Amino acid sequence: MSATRRQVLTRTGALGAGIAFTGALSELFAGTAAAQSLGHTGYGPLIPDPDGLLDLPRGFRYRVLSREGDELRSGEGPVPSNHDGMAAFAARSRDRHGRHGGVHLVRNHENRANGKVPVPTVKGLTYDPEGKGGCTALTLDSRGHVRDERVAIAGTAVNCAGGPTPWHTWLTCEETEDKAGTNGYTKDHGFIFEVDPADPHRTGAVPLTAMGRFQHEAIAVDPRRGVVYETEDAFERPFGLFYRFLPEKPLGGTGSLRAGGRLQAMRVPGVPDLSSIQETGACFDGIEWVDVPDPLAVETPIRHQDFGRGGITHAQKLEGCYWGGRSVYFVSSFAHSDEGSAGDHYGQIWRYDPERRRLTLVIVFGPDTDVQLPGESPDNICLAPSGGLMVCEDGNGAQHVYGVTRRGEVYAMARGAQNIGTPEEPEWGEFAGVTFSPDGDTMYVNCYAPGTTFAVTGPWRR
Repeated sequence: MSATRRQVLTRTGALGAGIAFTGALSELFAGTAAAQSLGHTGYGPLIPDPDGLLDLPRGFRYRVLSREGDELRSGEGPVPSNHDGMAAFAARSRDRHGRHGGVHLVRNHENRANGKVPVPTVKGLTYDPEGKGGCTALTLDSRGHVRDERVAIAGTAVNCAGGPTPWHTWLTCEETEDKAGTNGYTKDHGFIFEVDPADPHRTGAVPLTAMGRFQHEAIAVDPRRGVVYETEDAFERPFGLFYRFLPEKPLGGTGSLRAGGRLQAMRVPGVPDLSSIQETGACFDGIEWVDVPDPLAVETPIRHQDFGRGGITHAQKLEGCYWGGRSVYFVSSFAHSDEGSAGDHYGQIWRYDPERRRLTLVIVFGPDTDVQLPGESPDNICLAPSGGLMVCEDGNGAQHVYGVTRRGEVYAMARGAQNIGTPEEPEWGEFAGVTFSPDGDTMYVNCYAPGTTFAVTGPWRR
């Protein structure tokens, strides 16, 4: 959230306004078993943490799994900074107690060329020795204790979000278009890489070039067709596109995405900019997918390329992306007309139904929303075992993880308590990478800065 908007709302008295969170929330959870167990309220007020790390409702507790600067258990170097996107997978082997039920966590590090604590380079796992980003993987035993922590991929850049695959790997996305020779890089960047959290050397550090070179944000995989949907978080006009990748070997498991495929961009006929649509429930049939002329963007960034008659559809700040039921959902965190968008909003969630080729605006955030609750800039997002959503806030001021019920009720689930500013001008790092254990008993979430990974347990199914 911009400081300017917070100041305006404070002056106008809108800080006490009710939640203006409009749309058909139930549609977000269609087809999920968890939707049947939803409670209609949150878990109560947040209790200040005496240790000054993470405020939670009564009955919940956290464990710090990892902090930037500490030593990786593998001995490869320090835990990198800028903790971002993350996913959890069931461990396929028994833990040291002979029990099943462990978890593999894979975590992005959004380090740029000047990354505070870079991802250590490891032989066989490093793409570009000058890249400071990458992923680390944690292995937890059946009791939630960290057994191992190691580098999963290194030498990449600005690893922001990504997404899990049906074959239990993680697709990590570079949010940059820098080429070799820029910022000291020795190779082109802007790719997706596949990471096996259980055995990183199996996947190595191979860019999936057919999936495009652009400012990637997140992905979601259609588990029936194997189609991969991708968001682009471009920082200036023309803004990003929403893509789909049609792999040659859709669900072939190991190496399936390395076989290549076709990259296409979404065209909504008559809608050059999604921010121009303001009414929830707005529906568009006959969505078109247009082949990307040059997926490697050798000369021209993809969003600048010529898509022929009818052009292509852009949107500002395309971020979170996930699959639910029979549709893919994607997030536009905000749009500002003074930055070049066709309209203003403080967050949208869109649903694309591939069978009907239909795009629907499901949710609009704000603008008449209490700034202490989610009114703009939704970022990473995931389904929760309680039957709702968990949304990471990415703005200024206090930072939260918010829950959203199927009825549209919004509640604070967690609040960061680590002040990275001063007592006079406090600041808190954003949350990122919210995800749940396969059994739904633990929420894992990152604080971006200082890089901290939390495991939160409590009465999730209450």
